[in-house]
Amino acid sequence: MSVYTWSGRTRQGANKKGVLEASDKDGVMAQLRAQGILPISIKEKPKNLEDIFTFLQPKVVTKDLVVFTRQFAVMIDAGLPLMQCLHILGDNHENPTFKRIIDEVKSDVESGQTFADSLGRHPQVFDDLFVNLIAAGEIGGILDTIMNRLATQLEKADKLARQLHGAMVYPATVSTIAMAVIVVLLVYVIPVFEKMFADFGGELPGPTAMVIAISDWLQAYIMYMMVGGFLFVSAFKAAYRKSLAFKYQVHRVNLKLPIFGSIIKKVAVARFTRTLGTMISSGVPILDALDITAKTAGNLIIEEELQNCRAAISEGKTLAEPLQDSIIFPTMMVQMMAVGEETGSMEIMLTKIAEFYDDEVDVAVGALTAMLEPVMLVFMGGSVGTILVAMYLPIFKIADSIN
Repeated sequence: MSVYTWSGRTRQGANKKGVLEASDKDGVMAQLRAQGILPISIKEKPKNLEDIFTFLQPKVVTKDLVVFTRQFAVMIDAGLPLMQCLHILGDNHENPTFKRIIDEVKSDVESGQTFADSLGRHPQVFDDLFVNLIAAGEIGGILDTIMNRLATQLEKADKLARQLHGAMVYPATVSTIAMAVIVVLLVYVIPVFEKMFADFGGELPGPTAMVIAISDWLQAYIMYMMVGGFLFVSAFKAAYRKSLAFKYQVHRVNLKLPIFGSIIKKVAVARFTRTLGTMISSGVPILDALDITAKTAGNLIIEEELQNCRAAISEGKTLAEPLQDSIIFPTMMVQMMAVGEETGSMEIMLTKIAEFYDDEVDVAVGALTAMLEPVMLVFMGGSVGTILVAMYLPIFKIADSIN
């Protein structure tokens, strides 16, 4: 599809212009006539660098999706037609990539597709959860309610992601700075001291000789280490993308990591219960809801357990029964879900579980950050301090000899 700039006149005589995406000029004319606009000029928009090199295009982030969903819910609730909502959101969105996607969705809806099917053509932005909830909203006539629930769901998920990201920023930054300082000292500073010590002669203290040996080794192999590190990361990413078995093992190891594994499990519980609760309250059948929840779990081990749970339910078991032997989902969550099933208040119970584990994640992330700060500071200070002391030992020895 190509992008066209157009100008035209409404039935009231007002001049208008804009941008539309269509397969050809006839498609643009059809869209304009459907909007009650008489086309005057239609020109294909020349491609810019972002159109040619797609990696230059800005990405659609969670914030863009949350704002779109919330604004859409407000307009639908106010009684605006679907096409007018898409038109307003497409024209006023700041992200050009998302603006283009909204325009494509609008064109698909105009051509007769459902809103959910139109969104499903862009899985990089609208995942299975989003599309299926929209489909349920269209069928049930509660699109505004569904959009509000989706916006809340996305906001909660984004909050969790930002919490984990924020917890990792500090140790990653300190570690990077510490390694950079150590490498600079070993590659550029230590050789100066080494030359000075060689001129004075004499036997060097053990710590100094060890630091100089490390410096010599690093100078000789630093380029090989950089190339090897780059190749290792590239090979790891390629294997992770292409090999399902390798990805499965990585996800298994992630769940068993000290401290981090516990946080990953708590995040998984919070995400699972909130997503499942949102889908059940929106009228999605339990088997479809579990299938979608499994696919959006973000971990193959958790996905496998949820798919096993789905298979057990299809055989007549309750939701809580197959989760009792789970290594991921805690006993308290399973028991609360069992109570929710017995009392017919599953949606409320799932929401309470999600809120509880949201708080658990907050506490765990806070504790992790508090623990990592002193560890990183001790590591950085100890490494740099050890190198400096090792370099000054021969100077103290020389001073004693002179005295």
